[in-house]
Amino acid sequence: MSLTAAEIAERAQDYDVTSDWHVAHPYPFLRKLRRAHPVFHSANLESFVLTRYADVRAALSDHERFSSLGILTASTRLTDEVRAMLGAHDAFLGRFAANVDPPTHIRLRRAMSRAFTPRAVAAMEERYRALVHESVDRVVADGHGDFVADFATYAPARLMARFTGIPEADGARVKRWVEDWFQLFLARVDPAIQPRLAASFLKYLDYVDELISARMAEPADDFASVMAAQVDGTPDGLDRLDVVEQISALLLGGNDTVPNGVGSTAYRLLAGGHWRALAEEPELVSRAVEEGLRYDGAATGIFRLATTDVELHGVTIPAGSFVFVSQDSAGHDETVFADPEVFDLHRLNAAAHMAFGYGIHHCVGAALTRLEMRVALEVLTARLPSLRLVPGTPVVHRRSVTGRGLAALAVEWDERG
Repeated sequence: MSLTAAEIAERAQDYDVTSDWHVAHPYPFLRKLRRAHPVFHSANLESFVLTRYADVRAALSDHERFSSLGILTASTRLTDEVRAMLGAHDAFLGRFAANVDPPTHIRLRRAMSRAFTPRAVAAMEERYRALVHESVDRVVADGHGDFVADFATYAPARLMARFTGIPEADGARVKRWVEDWFQLFLARVDPAIQPRLAASFLKYLDYVDELISARMAEPADDFASVMAAQVDGTPDGLDRLDVVEQISALLLGGNDTVPNGVGSTAYRLLAGGHWRALAEEPELVSRAVEEGLRYDGAATGIFRLATTDVELHGVTIPAGSFVFVSQDSAGHDETVFADPEVFDLHRLNAAAHMAFGYGIHHCVGAALTRLEMRVALEVLTARLPSLRLVPGTPVVHRRSVTGRGLAALAVEWDERG
């Protein structure tokens, strides 16, 4: 008899990022680490792992001892050939806000925040709501579909393209570039395909660079224009590479992070029999969003670099070591969240999760992500209250070192929704 993902995770002695359980159901493994090995050295991740809620929050708050410098490339194992390809173009995401420390982080974060004001985020709600309705209109007569492609991805990708300034006609190829970006930096892939992924990433950067040139010449009402207007070459301003890397990484949100959040939350709602409850009690939607982020955050964790020896729970983390800060485990810490492996729509402290990080690197797009997840669930539960999983269809997660998302989710619904 084959073992379930939970049973495999329970028996695991280390992370296995090539396995299904790593992203599908790591919680028994993480529970074992929290109890017996709160500071765990993972040979597979080549890093120390922090699993307890208090330790995760403390590490994310302490950028002096736990640096973000270069951490976005810590999860992958690039070949020398690919490192040379990327290095020739300074294309290691060394200017992305999540990948640097102060004072560079402060400069980049301040520039990005000018486009993510509460008013700007709120102004996107009706456009996004229309896109979610459009996603339903396209397939409602079919009675079945793939939740990930038809609903979770459709509206977020289009909203982020519009917000950024990507022409609608370019949306499909930008999505392919972002998928290659994800595979290159956030997954463990066959070294033989790394050169193709790297070449795709460099084309992506060239495309964004051309977009910046166009907005510098003729500004529009979009994020690219807001960032391009700040390119001035001064120490407190931005240069072109700063802007190119912010935009290239930001587009991951619309094509990956938000779809992952919507898809994973919908799966938990459907699998747990909660979908129709949201249709009948829409006031529960906001709670469902927070519980979804707690239970299945789009990020399983994030790397940090120890800048000095750190003593924690009797273990010395040597200076220069990578540290994997497990947001997954923090969200399931039983000392903070009662019955953490129960998806509970009435959980009062669900929003205490750290799915968006913590401290100075708290996600600048958190408010927009929450808005998109809330609106998606409001529209989809109202339009398709009979939505359900297709019996007997396996649920497959994308394999990644640091991200969680469904590859597909087969669903069906009654003729009238």
